[in-house]
Formats: sequence, C-alpha cells, structure tokens
Amino acid sequence: MAETTEKEGPKKESIARNKRASHDYHILDTWEAGLVLTGSEVKSLRNGRANIGDAYAILNNGEVYLLNLHISPYEQASYLNHEPTRTRKLLLHKKEIKKMIGSVERKGLTLIPLELYFKKGKAKVALGLGQGKKLHDKRADMKKKDDERDMARARSVRA
Repeated sequence: MAETTEKEGPKKESIARNKRASHDYHILDTWEAGLVLTGSEVKSLRNGRANIGDAYAILNNGEVYLLNLHISPYEQASYLNHEPTRTRKLLLHKKEIKKMIGSVERKGLTLIPLELYFKKGKAKVALGLGQGKKLHDKRADMKKKDDERDMARARSVRA
C-alpha cells in the first residue's frame, strides 16, 4: 500500500505516460480528472495494460470525454469485458470545464492526456492544454536538450 506523508501528499502509481505530448505540444495548463470506468477496465489498469499515445479529449454539451484511450481487455472477465477504445467520460468541476471551453475555442489548442495513474486507489488522468509546435520549435527544443546533456557530461567528467 502506498504510504503518505504530510509533506509529500498522496503518492501516485503511474500506469501510462504520453511521452510524445511534450515533444509535439507546448503545454499551457494542466488539470487532474477522474475517469468513469467499468470493473474490468480498472482491473486491466491495475495490471498496467493501457496506452494513451493516441488519446485526446473533447468537450461535448458541457462534459469532457476521452477518446482513443486503449485499455486492453481483462482476460479473466469473460463475457463481461469492455471495448478497448470506447469513449470515457472525465470527471471535473464545472469551473474547470468552463475554463477549458474558453481555452479550447481559441485557435490551435487541444486537450491531451499526459499521464494515467492511480491516486488514493482512484484512476486519474492528467490533462494538458496544448498548442501544437511547429517543426522549428521541435528542432530548437531538441538542440536545447542536447546542449544541456553535453554540459552535464562535461561537468561530470571534471568532478
């Protein structure tokens, strides 16, 4: 069981991360949302069987939905199994949804899931408001990472 301390807060148990999100988007804002899941989906997540690489969120009638989140079927669930890429509802406060609606309506912004994890036994997803990067932005970021890595190597050789 994950222990908690006053300084750290509740520990989160990561299931899946979207590694391409920070490469393809400038992340402007983030939110934590709960997921509406079935029992077989939760059991499959506890086994670490999820992929959020192609997932994205949409706003529909004042509610937020997550599309293309792939949760593999749970093998022991037999006929009570779930569809792997079904649309899943996200649980957020109304204030957060209103802020998202205002942000997403601006040009070029989209909601991307950054990480899927368990927090206090509940499945959560970290949503990011992203603006697509241009090719030159991606190149600049890669050059910056390479330069930082070279500097770190030089420091470690000297020490």
